[in-house]
Amino acid sequence: MKAIIIAAGSAKRLGPYTKKLPKGLLDVNGKTILKRQINLLKNKKIQEIIIIIGPHKEQFKFDDVKYVEDKEHEKHDVLLSLMAAKNEINEEVIIIYSDILFDEKILDQVINSKSDIGIATDLNWEQKYENRTDHPKEQADNVIIEQNKIIKIKKNISKIMNNQINGEFIGILKLSNKGSTIFVNQFNNLEKKQPNPFHDALTFEKAYLTDMIQEMVNQDIVIEPIIVDGNWCEIDTPQDLENAKKIFC
Repeated sequence: MKAIIIAAGSAKRLGPYTKKLPKGLLDVNGKTILKRQINLLKNKKIQEIIIIIGPHKEQFKFDDVKYVEDKEHEKHDVLLSLMAAKNEINEEVIIIYSDILFDEKILDQVINSKSDIGIATDLNWEQKYENRTDHPKEQADNVIIEQNKIIKIKKNISKIMNNQINGEFIGILKLSNKGSTIFVNQFNNLEKKQPNPFHDALTFEKAYLTDMIQEMVNQDIVIEPIIVDGNWCEIDTPQDLENAKKIFC
């Protein structure tokens, strides 16, 4: 098993905190977000770790990790940043956003999943938005689940389907060997077509990982929720950073 961490974003919502610093290198009580992620992964014997880098790439100085540069990070968003490391998606792999903190319990739940394609899903997601006024729950990547399958994933889904929301995708995707093959094949087919718009994205280049997940759902590919119930948080605003410091000592 390997891990791929997507760390090529510009993190504009964090303002001066990330003007000259990648989001994953923000300090949370003496350790960066990425250092915390790497430590957890290595503690679970996941030694092959790939970090996708973009702005301020010279600041990434972790030992025993592999770097893949997203040379066109200014042109696209999360999905195509991830696919800068497409050649690494060739076995059992965990894909992680670089702006989330999570505990060992959550990582165990992801590792132990038997899904070919599974997304970490928090059913108690709403409580994570208490004291988070700068990033309200309407901006969550919500999911709807039926018969243990994801049938809908969408930002701002609460505005149109509030009574059906089951949880939130927290930014961790798990692929089996078979799942990696399916994921890459689906992407290759889409890359040839360049569909515009592409679900919630105005263009394929600006697609998020959630757009890709919804596309696979629409193609009748089974995407399963990996139900997680440990501590986690996303760091997207200065307020989020201060909240994270209270949770992760």
